[in-house]
Amino acid sequence: MALSITRPGKIVCVGLNYRDHAEEGGLDLPKAPLLFAKWPNTLIGDGEPIVVPPETTQVDYEAELGVVIGSTARRVSEAAALDHVEGYICLNDVTARDMQFGDGQWTRGKSLDTFCPVGPRLVPREEIEDPQKLAIRCILNGETMQDSSTDQMIFSVAEIIAYVSQIITLEAGDLIATGTPAGVGVFKDPKVLLKDGDEVSIEIEDLGTLTNPVEKER
Repeated sequence: MALSITRPGKIVCVGLNYRDHAEEGGLDLPKAPLLFAKWPNTLIGDGEPIVVPPETTQVDYEAELGVVIGSTARRVSEAAALDHVEGYICLNDVTARDMQFGDGQWTRGKSLDTFCPVGPRLVPREEIEDPQKLAIRCILNGETMQDSSTDQMIFSVAEIIAYVSQIITLEAGDLIATGTPAGVGVFKDPKVLLKDGDEVSIEIEDLGTLTNPVEKER
């Protein structure tokens, strides 16, 4: 399927933004949003394959609420932040864990081609009463891997937009990935990592289900 959003100028991501995810990794809660970037080459739509290249052997899923900016936001307040949102979308922050942990920073491991599926559609802001009260799940080959709620976020959507906009101007079409809850594959025992032939779905309440097959690069 075609992408359900236009190609963003920026993909701004937030790490360690769920209390349950920080706890499963034995990590302290951050005192401010921990920002990193993915690049637009990562974007694919619902139904398109996540392609695993030979350079990585540890590819993980991350169910996330995606936020698409609708109007320029520069130094906006938390109270006004959601006025700059166009809508919300399911997002999978696919990650090459071996690259992420091996590099010591996250850009390369987060930015492989096809590593940011989004979909199935962009839901307008007006249709979502409260983005902090949405059930969020990741389902791998029919088995639930992540099962949480956006009320577990340490920093709300409004707080993230306000924080980012103090130093980075957010523009229409920019995409924010707001973090993932507990249940990622790298912290399971044994680890559960994506492989050729898998099917991974991200379900968010009122936003629908994003489903992508996983394929080894041919």
